[in-house]
Amino acid sequence: MPLQGEYAPASDRASREQAERYEATGGTEMAEVEGRPIIVLTSVGAKSGKIRKHPLMRIEHGGSYAVIASNGGSQTHPTWYHNLVANPHVELQDGSVRRDYYAHEATGLERERWWYQAEQTWPYYRDYPRRTDRTIPLFVLTPLPGGSTSPSS
Repeated sequence: MPLQGEYAPASDRASREQAERYEATGGTEMAEVEGRPIIVLTSVGAKSGKIRKHPLMRIEHGGSYAVIASNGGSQTHPTWYHNLVANPHVELQDGSVRRDYYAHEATGLERERWWYQAEQTWPYYRDYPRRTDRTIPLFVLTPLPGGSTSPSS
């Protein structure tokens, strides 16, 4: 079931515009960063309960996805990290397809495998851990049974 609630646009203009344009065009415009594809992750705000949209790098394998809470290697988690911890039911748009997913933070071997995949997708992930003292969280998104697969509208 798609997420419901009031949409609260991101305060970062570039992220907001990219997510909104991506959705409006079914993933045909503003669909890349430095030539690499993105997805739009929709989550429910941990504090506000409002719908939040986040353009993130596309890291996919076997129908599941990974999202990396790198925040560019800064010392703090991105705000969406807290959303996924509090509300693991998320929606992901990849191109024109939107689907419901369950997010869990990966650890151990699962994290290592996905991190390797992430580095192949976005080489900057290799440098981010050197910029921070925190362990950068990696979430794996698995499709919810019966989750709607539909063209974006």
